[in-house]
Amino acid sequence: MVDKKIVCLGGGIGTVNLVKGLIKYTGKVTVVASMADDGGSTGRLRRLYSIPPPGDLISCIAAMSQADEMMKKALTYRFEGQRYGREESLGGHKLGNLMMVALTSVMGDFSKALLQMQKLFKTKGRILPATIEPISIWAQTSVGERVDREENIDLGRFTGTIEKLHIKPVNPTTSKEVIEAIISADLIIAGPGDLYSTILPVLLIPRIINAIKKSKAKKLYIINVANKLFETPNYKINDYIKAITSHCGANIFDYVLMNNNITVSIPEKFARQYKFVQLNYKKEKGYQVIASDIVNTQFPLYHDSDKLAKAIMENI
Repeated sequence: MVDKKIVCLGGGIGTVNLVKGLIKYTGKVTVVASMADDGGSTGRLRRLYSIPPPGDLISCIAAMSQADEMMKKALTYRFEGQRYGREESLGGHKLGNLMMVALTSVMGDFSKALLQMQKLFKTKGRILPATIEPISIWAQTSVGERVDREENIDLGRFTGTIEKLHIKPVNPTTSKEVIEAIISADLIIAGPGDLYSTILPVLLIPRIINAIKKSKAKKLYIINVANKLFETPNYKINDYIKAITSHCGANIFDYVLMNNNITVSIPEKFARQYKFVQLNYKKEKGYQVIASDIVNTQFPLYHDSDKLAKAIMENI
């Protein structure tokens, strides 16, 4: 798989950790990032300036940047203050997000601004928005509640468990670059990342899921190290694949990669919100499960970038 074309679907911190490792093996990595994010600094700028959400795009640019380390630190610098503060306040914003607002204004086009940011920070690979326009998501829960907005799903502001996720609009516009990248890929990876607030908002886009099904690429789903208890409570591998199958009309993945090192401890601060995904699962036809030590032992809610990339290169 060395120097092969790899498409990574998602865009959150899981994708960031993934591409940090992958770009050491290949320069042909394409990130397709969800445009459903509406929380924190990103959400404030999205509402205030009517632009697509820049946050995940900026995080991926920093992860794939070959620029000077100080430049990368400046890109992700967050001004002191509350991420969920007042819309017009500087506090809590990432400098990179503000740069995207400025470049969009200067160039008159968000896509052109994103391309310019990648040139400025010398990204190895490329980052594409999943949709040309921003989208929103909403979910139905097991108690009949409707939960609107990615932020509310991400922060667990609902009762019951999530049963069905929806995107709005239901058929958003996707660029030809995204479709071409998926069709021509050697490997398509979804995850790691929150299933309902990061991964499915990309997979639910009709043109993207159709392209994935048509692509001859190998397809890999990376299970999170730990379940966020209000979003994927006690989910095992089978539960993740069942949710993907019900939303996408079929299981689209050939391989599932999971962490098998649960000897480390989740930090006490997060112990009530997260629980390791259990190793036991029911073997099912249609996909192969690969278990490997891919956890970041320094912060065991995340994957280790190097171990994760190595496991992919050695097993897929």
